[in-house]
Amino acid sequence: MFTQFFGNYLLNENLVTPEQLIDGLQAKKNTRMKLGVLAINAGYMTAGQVETVHMKQSTMDKRFGDIAVECGFVTSEQIDELLNQQPQGYLLLGQAFVDKGYMTNAQFEDAIRTYKEKYSLTDEDLNEGEDGKSSVMVDSLIDLSSTSNPDLYKEYIILLMNNLIRFTGDDYTPLKPEFNLSDNSELYITVQGINNGFDVDTALVADEETLIQFASRYADESFTEMNEYVDASACDFMNLHNGLFTVNMSNEKELELKLTPPSTKKGINADDHGDVIVLPVQYPFGIVKFVITK
Repeated sequence: MFTQFFGNYLLNENLVTPEQLIDGLQAKKNTRMKLGVLAINAGYMTAGQVETVHMKQSTMDKRFGDIAVECGFVTSEQIDELLNQQPQGYLLLGQAFVDKGYMTNAQFEDAIRTYKEKYSLTDEDLNEGEDGKSSVMVDSLIDLSSTSNPDLYKEYIILLMNNLIRFTGDDYTPLKPEFNLSDNSELYITVQGINNGFDVDTALVADEETLIQFASRYADESFTEMNEYVDASACDFMNLHNGLFTVNMSNEKELELKLTPPSTKKGINADDHGDVIVLPVQYPFGIVKFVITK
């Protein structure tokens, strides 16, 4: 989840534009992690030292790590450690921005430092995830104090962010929440109710092409048009996510929630939904909005 919120942080701080964010999300899966960004993230080298090594590389046929060690910026043991690291998503995203020229190494160095400081994140948090820190990240995204049960709404959103990673991929970024739905005859909406102690309606909203792409990812199929399979996939995602939420609430809070059958229709009538929380999620292929009534 920290990778996704890193994209949100860069966007909110105007360090990348919405267009650059989408481009970076698209490029991330094919991005090759470089030692310079890894060294900056680990605190072993500054951006200035990385640039010095890059300049020396342009005049000699030596690897980045060898030059960095010769310059005394890092030890050979530190280079070996970095080479053995499994690249994390937030670093790949940052590398994509650097490769495309949307950020310099110095800007990345400052961004990752302030991101960690703002949310008190350690490298262990970023590499392994931590439920307590996930709560902090959601608090930074949205104020849930006006809802009937802030803790349950937060649990729902944390699980949603994680389930999107598990079932549709990690190349998304949550955007600024909205608090209304407008009438729209062209959007599709998949709705499912939760009741018996946490009484809300939940929904997935997207335009036709975005819904087709979302359903294709979830079902691991290549859908090309809006049909019953796309409809079924959207319903299945909502049913799976909400089902996991009800199981968690039963296990953790002894709250036996019930679900209504999910259904998809084209066209939104705002009067049908009342006060809502809308969580837009930016994928490379479009924006999917997740809706919860307040």
